[in-house]
Amino acid sequence: MDGLRIGRQLRALRLRADKRQRDVSADARVSRQLIAKVEGGAIDGVTIGSLTRIGTALGATVDILVRWHGEGLDRLLDAAHAALVEIVVRILQAYGWETAVEVSFNVRGERGSVDICALYRQTATVLIIEVKTVVPDSGSMLATLDRKVRLAPDVARSLGWPCTTVARLLVIGDSSTTRRRVALLGATFAAVLPDRAVAIRRWLRQPSGTIAGLWFLPFATAGGRRRGVTGRQRVRRRGT
Repeated sequence: MDGLRIGRQLRALRLRADKRQRDVSADARVSRQLIAKVEGGAIDGVTIGSLTRIGTALGATVDILVRWHGEGLDRLLDAAHAALVEIVVRILQAYGWETAVEVSFNVRGERGSVDICALYRQTATVLIIEVKTVVPDSGSMLATLDRKVRLAPDVARSLGWPCTTVARLLVIGDSSTTRRRVALLGATFAAVLPDRAVAIRRWLRQPSGTIAGLWFLPFATAGGRRRGVTGRQRVRRRGT
């Protein structure tokens, strides 16, 4: 992170808000000395939580950006996402669903893409699936899924699909980290996406009505072996 740049940005926001350092420290629940330290660019040893609270106190969002080998990190994450999408598509097709991947839409000015659209033609049921290898901001993620479900009839029409029922499914790569993050917001996910693995598979085999589910699925290698891609992993040194 560029500490000097972050410090200058936060100071500029503080001055724009006509606040003193002590005002920001009270709102962010950190010391005034820490505010001065951060504004001076000395962020070594400052926790991400403290930076986030300072940013929130100033009406801003603090994001941490990780770079690695140019676009190498994006390709690494995309590979994990693509592998999980492939697993979901195979399961759906085995149950008799038609599938379309990365479906772009532009409906009345609302743009985006759906990770997986699926159709069970016998009942004209359209399933909107969001696939995540990690658990990002839950509010934004659930709002995005809700928007895609709302636009599902238009998306289905663009694919030439019939649509009388719309269902939703959030698929998350299974790891201790993703399960822990979901558990922290257990009440929210239970209210919005109450169905889980057993109910989801039963419904996929013979969809009746609609469903709103959260499904943890393990990653797999090309050879079909399961492996963890996200979350906490141990790296062991190879023996000589």
